Amino acid sequence: MSRLTGKVAIVTGAGRGIGRATAKLFAAEGAKVAVLSRTAKNVEAVVSEIEERGGSALGIVCDIAESSQIEDAVRETSAVYGRIDILVNNAFDPSAVNASILDLSTNQLQRNFELGPISYLRTMQTCYPYLKASGEGRVINFASLAGVIGMTNYGPYNMAKEAIRALTRTAAREWGADKITVNNILPIADTWGAAASNAPPPGNVLARYGSPDEDIAPVAAFLASKDAQFLTGYSLTPDGGMIIDSAR
Repeated sequence: MSRLTGKVAIVTGAGRGIGRATAKLFAAEGAKVAVLSRTAKNVEAVVSEIEERGGSALGIVCDIAESSQIEDAVRETSAVYGRIDILVNNAFDPSAVNASILDLSTNQLQRNFELGPISYLRTMQTCYPYLKASGEGRVINFASLAGVIGMTNYGPYNMAKEAIRALTRTAAREWGADKITVNNILPIADTWGAAASNAPPPGNVLARYGSPDEDIAPVAAFLASKDAQFLTGYSLTPDGGMIIDSAR
């Protein structure tokens, strides 16, 4: 496979789960990948996996809540690889996502926004000159079906993830003239459900959670490739048919 040969991608939250699967698949498709995560051990492990399979990866420990670290990571990626064509915003802090609307504090909401749409905005702004110079830049943001359906007791998470979708649609319109596409992925994956001992059964048509490697990362690779050059501003939902067509 070589759909991404010659491309350089930044993947945030790439130390595990969907981010890890995406970074590995991009590298297998020929891209040079900057692997960003807060956890050094995870970064090293993913870079090793990619290099063992003959791919090219640059490991960068980065907390996307810190704007200076985002700037440093983008600068380092450009210095090493000479360009940036693809940005995948996947990182998110899952530690403070639960709250009812009645009990939701502004501090908790702010934390979700800082690690969601605000951080995504920063990475997008920082990468913009490189994406524009690419001539076929790609931004792929991970939002959530939880926000679409209004999942109960996930107020701060839902609000932050829906803000990511609004950011994506707006950037798609504003950056279209620069030949940059901007799209969302709203996955149902076993990283948030099936791994838990008390995970609820998946409420989708295919009756299973998605695999990060086999079901979710391929959608990201499609959006990053030339095959998706005429798609922008969309929310793609690899969800096994949970909310058929309603996220549009």
